[in-house]
Amino acid sequence: MAFESIDELARRLAESVPQGIRSVKDDLEKNFRSVLRSGLGKLDLVTREEFEVQEAVLARTREKLDSLEERLQTIEAKKTKKTKTKKKKATAKKT
Repeated sequence: MAFESIDELARRLAESVPQGIRSVKDDLEKNFRSVLRSGLGKLDLVTREEFEVQEAVLARTREKLDSLEERLQTIEAKKTKKTKTKKKKATAKKT
């Protein structure tokens, strides 16, 4: 989460406190900001940019996997066809 978002959230929280304790608004805002940054810093989060990079890598990997699966099916189909042809020839020679 960007620091600007954290700062904005801290400001909103400070503004939402009751009127009677608004005199300590600046202190509250600093404390909110500190707590938010600390708490979010402990989480295992990634930036939007990092997420999008990994998403692109995953999409390319999926495309390669699909291509390889298709190639493997083609090879297996050819192998099966050859095996059937050999069996037919062997059967024809016996008769």
